[in-house]
Amino acid sequence: MKKDYGFTKAVKGRFYIPKNDIELPVYLDRKVKHFFTDIAAKRKSSVSKVVNKVLSKEIELYESLQKVR
Repeated sequence: MKKDYGFTKAVKGRFYIPKNDIELPVYLDRKVKHFFTDIAAKRKSSVSKVVNKVLSKEIELYESLQKVR
């Protein structure tokens, strides 16, 4: 290890990523992954788009049920 490190050429914030821009990985069970992969292939789409659409509909359903209470 060096005794001193020089930061004269350092760039502040070079590797900074805003909190809202961070993409978190989502890991699907094997059975779920195959299910959505098959649907995506039939629709000629990506698994991400299919899963996002399903989850969006799930959110709509949940919110509509919350209004009924």
